[in-house]
Amino acid sequence: MTSILRKTLLISGLAIVLSACAASSRVVRVMDVPESADTPYKKVLVVSLFNSFDARRYLEKEIVDQLSGFGTEAVASTTMMNSLTPVTRETFVAMVDKIGADAVLVTRLVSLESDTKIKKDDNTRYKYSLDSTYYYNVYEINATMYVEPETLEFNHSVRLATQLISVARQEPIWAIESSSEVAQDAIHDRAYSIFVSEAKGITSSMRRDGLIAR
Repeated sequence: MTSILRKTLLISGLAIVLSACAASSRVVRVMDVPESADTPYKKVLVVSLFNSFDARRYLEKEIVDQLSGFGTEAVASTTMMNSLTPVTRETFVAMVDKIGADAVLVTRLVSLESDTKIKKDDNTRYKYSLDSTYYYNVYEINATMYVEPETLEFNHSVRLATQLISVARQEPIWAIESSSEVAQDAIHDRAYSIFVSEAKGITSSMRRDGLIAR
């Protein structure tokens, strides 16, 4: 099995590999922040709920990095657990108590659609050479044709749902859905960029809606 196929299977519900940069995440707000919300939040526990522990770790790291860049303290849940730790409410409540978080950001996979097709090279190129022969004013023309080999192209459409839960209120106070469409061929591997794209979309929306300090 090729390395690209291994990676496609590895991330399970969020198996994204790119040949071109991921498109910017498209975000739709599905729950507005109530006027009584205790925003902005200063310390956020970041939780992602995917089948793959690696996928959870990748997205959480990028979200934490983005929030830290905005000046908000954030902790990834995967830094306090391993792949065998039960993914239960009790586990995350204990994390909230341990770090003193005032909000929990939870992201889950809503849908992943994928298809594969054979990508052919439509840009055939020729190289010509002109060689002399033993005869006067007679030349031999040689043509070499260059065609790239066929490759597999993977196309993916991903949709995530994210909620921000207030620890004090013990209820969601904000929610969005984000989506990206990406393509990957079997030569160029830029798998990680989907996590960067989604993290930027989520955290930028949090900042825009006043959930963290501007």
